[in-house]
Amino acid sequence: MDKTPGFFRVSRPVPAATRRRLERGVAAVEFAIVLVPLLIIAFGAAEYGRAIYQFNTLVKSVRGAVRMVASTSATSPGYSSVVDKAKCMAVYGNIDCKGSPLAPGLAISNIKVCDRVTWSDCSGKSQSDYLNVAVSGINIDLVAVRVSGYTYQYLGLPFVTPQSSVNFSTIEAVMMQGGN
Repeated sequence: MDKTPGFFRVSRPVPAATRRRLERGVAAVEFAIVLVPLLIIAFGAAEYGRAIYQFNTLVKSVRGAVRMVASTSATSPGYSSVVDKAKCMAVYGNIDCKGSPLAPGLAISNIKVCDRVTWSDCSGKSQSDYLNVAVSGINIDLVAVRVSGYTYQYLGLPFVTPQSSVNFSTIEAVMMQGGN
């Protein structure tokens, strides 16, 4: 071998088979280095997508439940039955409370219905927020259905499971209540 300052020069060529074998090893090392960040990105995207999907499911279920409750006056007989069915609708997607919840961990206790008669479940609200609310010179009654205290359930994928749980903020839908 000739010694050039800082470099070594090989006096004979490396056989092609040996060169290919050495390059395969380099490719395996490069793949191992790139694999972990790729898995973190892929698993993170999957978990983030699930969270958005569950949030959207809760929003849609609350909207459906408030539509159901809004069709009946808060003072009419049988209103509590409508509220119970709306809570089932928000959690299970049906009025019979059968099947699995629309979002893992969602329970009837997470659903609150607030109207001109019962507003204590909606923290920070009073009867005046639901009774005779002036809208464009017309007084109307409002009803709200909300999901509160829901904790997102992680899949437990490697590399992305957080150290703490994530609670969704309160999801609420409000509509004019009819049937006086």
